[in-house]
Amino acid sequence: MKSTRLWMALLACGLATGAMAQAGKDNLATLKQMKVSGVDLNIPPVPQEGRNAEAIRANLRSVKLPPGFKIELYAVVPDARHMAVAPSTNMLFVGTRKTRVWAVTDRNGDGTADEVKPFAPSLNFKVPNGVCWTKDGFLVVVEHNRVLNFPAAEFFYEGPDVAVIEVVGQGKLIPEEEESFNHGARVCRVSDDGKLYITLGQPHNVQPAGKLALYDQVGIGGIVRLNPFDGSGREVFARGVRNSVGMDINPKDKTVWWTDNQTDGLGDEVPPGELNRSTAAGQHFGYPYWNGKFKVAGSAAAPDLKDMKEPANAVFPQVEFPAHQAQLGMAFYNGSMFPTKYRGGMFVAAHGSWNRTKATGALINYVPVNADGTAGKSEVFAEGWLDANGVYKGRPVDVAPMKDGSLLISDDYVGAIYRVTYSN
Repeated sequence: MKSTRLWMALLACGLATGAMAQAGKDNLATLKQMKVSGVDLNIPPVPQEGRNAEAIRANLRSVKLPPGFKIELYAVVPDARHMAVAPSTNMLFVGTRKTRVWAVTDRNGDGTADEVKPFAPSLNFKVPNGVCWTKDGFLVVVEHNRVLNFPAAEFFYEGPDVAVIEVVGQGKLIPEEEESFNHGARVCRVSDDGKLYITLGQPHNVQPAGKLALYDQVGIGGIVRLNPFDGSGREVFARGVRNSVGMDINPKDKTVWWTDNQTDGLGDEVPPGELNRSTAAGQHFGYPYWNGKFKVAGSAAAPDLKDMKEPANAVFPQVEFPAHQAQLGMAFYNGSMFPTKYRGGMFVAAHGSWNRTKATGALINYVPVNADGTAGKSEVFAEGWLDANGVYKGRPVDVAPMKDGSLLISDDYVGAIYRVTYSN
């Protein structure tokens, strides 16, 4: 296969320059040469039973779903964020906003994970939130400012040392001076034509006027796409984005869909959260002039943008969600377990508000897709993680359909993954 040949070429290149690396000092360079790092081969798993697991199960009794659906604890996964379901085995990889990527395995196929342990612990990950697969089984991990690619990760994850390709080196995804603790979680998808799409949130509440040109050029506050093996062919695919932390590709028409979080500090009811649809490269989605159909430029959140020119032909959202619910992960559902009405539509996770006098969100929406490829009316699919006192008992981050048609939901607040099933 083409990608296999490319991997062999990259490996040969790495071996040719191997004298420059020293085992134990630069583990990425060591692993690129297929050498041993010296990290302990025994990787302690995360306990899956006990008081914490029972408390999580108790909280799930408050989650409301449509008739016939059931939600259960799938795995205890600390800081669980975005998920990538493995193509050939009963496992998945889970990113975090910290320093871990988790390998989650259901070895006996009973619908509950048996083992959760760190993936590639000999590497020093930095906000490895974004995880996704190439079409031929390479796991891509997108960090705050680096992109790595792991051949056959689902088959070679047992030890601390794994084969790795450095797609984009540290400090080269965005300019290092633009790194920030704010809006640094990336998400990714690989299209059928092999291109890797990465969201790049801009690090401000609203970017200042002096940053507009740079961000448009680099793709910060947008989506970039590139080759997932060597980083070549990079281009800015979409502009006018504030901070997208959810993306998927419609398998029917290949359009790219993504969520976008709204500007803070403008009140409880504005601006809206967004679900957007990219139908071609180069489209502009309005930000920071527009957030949904609310004008941010010149508002109290962005007074220095009062003279900003409205972007030409700005694309408005397919769906506007209630303000400050913080829609994050999303996924198209093409399984056969759920009723027909859900097939071909999207599930969207709302993390929940922080910048609001009364909390809202912490739920899962369902959005159908019309015959013409546009979005239908959004409806709440699952809720109950926000109790009557306004206290979070969970904060959904991502959704991921399994091969059996069940739906996984990650929760970074509780540190868990849930599994939703249907039986009529």
